[in-house]
Amino acid sequence: MDFIKEQLDGYGMNVETIGYLSEIIMVVLIAVVCILANFITQKIVLKTIIHFIHKNRYTWDSIVVEKKVFHKLSHLVPAIIIYSSASIFSAYQTLIEKAALTYMIIVTITVFNALLNALEAIYHSYEVSKIKPIKGYIQVAKIFLFIIGGIVVISNLIDQSPLIILSGLGALSAVLMLVFKDSILGLVAGVQLSSNDMVRLGDWIEMPKYNADGDVVDITLNTVKVMNFDKTITMIPSYALISDSFKNWRGMQASGGRRIKRSVYIDTNSISFCTKDMIEEFKKIHYLTEYIKTIVGEINAYNMERQINTESNVNGRQLTNVGVFRVYIHQYLRNHPKIHKDMTLIVRQLAPGDNGLPLEIYAFSNDTNWGVYESIQADIFDHIFAAAPTFGLRTFQNPTGHDIAHFERDTSAMES
Repeated sequence: MDFIKEQLDGYGMNVETIGYLSEIIMVVLIAVVCILANFITQKIVLKTIIHFIHKNRYTWDSIVVEKKVFHKLSHLVPAIIIYSSASIFSAYQTLIEKAALTYMIIVTITVFNALLNALEAIYHSYEVSKIKPIKGYIQVAKIFLFIIGGIVVISNLIDQSPLIILSGLGALSAVLMLVFKDSILGLVAGVQLSSNDMVRLGDWIEMPKYNADGDVVDITLNTVKVMNFDKTITMIPSYALISDSFKNWRGMQASGGRRIKRSVYIDTNSISFCTKDMIEEFKKIHYLTEYIKTIVGEINAYNMERQINTESNVNGRQLTNVGVFRVYIHQYLRNHPKIHKDMTLIVRQLAPGDNGLPLEIYAFSNDTNWGVYESIQADIFDHIFAAAPTFGLRTFQNPTGHDIAHFERDTSAMES
């Protein structure tokens, strides 16, 4: 500054003009230095660092570059130059220092914010992130970062200690608790969800209260985002997964088997004892050949040993068509290539009702994919419905308009 004033004084200018002009020239020089420093930082230093990072074998530092941590950090260089040059302008020194320092604090906050984003992205690249997501914790850290950064900025502008502002916030604790209620509840819920391994990214969850039925695609501090199977998005509050019940299908997906639980309703009027002709026909069925030979031998031995009069079917032991059909379904499922052989397989009778006698199939497919599972289930019941008449059985169906019209035609024909 003195050098500039000496040079201007040589041109015969008055003192006041020299003062203003020297300050303008100094401002221009500082601006040029800041531009040059920023150019060197961005084009040389930063590019050198990025080149070195891309050449090494680590991936985490590439994520740091991708989140522009170093780019944001480079903005500190001009601010440091301006802050260091504030003493040149004695009349405005305090104002310049406060402005430069405020800018540096804000830049530092953005750097730490980008660093937290990079940390989350690095963690997300590992498989453990699906089991233990940390996005909620990162959001909490950001909240504290912005709160502390805001307090430091305000304390710098009003020239007071940050502790004074913090002590004043104690009186606002009730208000803060109200404002950040959802965030606090979300943080507590996030800790419980993570520690108890209740929900992971990619889990299929079902929560009828919120009409949620789909895959978890994001877990944040306040919400859990579920993409439903109709491609709609449901946002569930994190604490709702703690306070309310929900179904997680992860166990089914991990087991490798998906349950089939469905009933075939048999018309009870079609149930009867097996005749000799029926038994001979059943012997021709591949899955029943050995069973029929074995069970018929056991029944004959049982009845002969007890001298039972078999002229009446109700005496002694007899085969029924529904019993043989039940055994056939069981054998058919045991030999089905898409049924899980190491999981429960039951074909059972339930209590008869208005719709006939339910034969319930309880089994597990060996493919948990939704489309494949539905195809397997449909193929099985297609076969069961088609096979029922072979055993002299009718599946129950409520009368339709066609049935009633057919009955009326038959009745009219008989009357005529």
